[in-house]
Amino acid sequence: QVQLVESGGGLVQAGGSLRLSCAASGRTFSTSATAWFRQAPGKEREFVAAIRWIGGSTDYADSVKGRFTISRDNAQNTVSLQMNSLKPEDTAVYYCASTPRYTLLSDQSAYDYWGQGTQVTVSS
Repeated sequence: QVQLVESGGGLVQAGGSLRLSCAASGRTFSTSATAWFRQAPGKEREFVAAIRWIGGSTDYADSVKGRFTISRDNAQNTVSLQMNSLKPEDTAVYYCASTPRYTLLSDQSAYDYWGQGTQVTVSS
């Protein structure tokens, strides 16, 4: 089992920045990839960004490319999401997820472990 805890959400004005963190504990040595997903009110949960723990390759949703950056700290077992130039449409609950499998990074169904989520609200 892997436990994930997100932090760093909050309220920010459009154009501002936030940094989300995901702290992992438990059987973290088996993690292949960690991702961020988000769910806005009335919408389905969607892929945001992901990173592989070996090699460090990343993937981003088109809507956040050039604005968001995902990174990992292997020693601390944390994954961060730096969010810049935030827009009101980025408002959502952001979830951290991890998988032990080598899989398509954006495949939500491949992720076994999920955090409780952290709210990000971007005001216009």
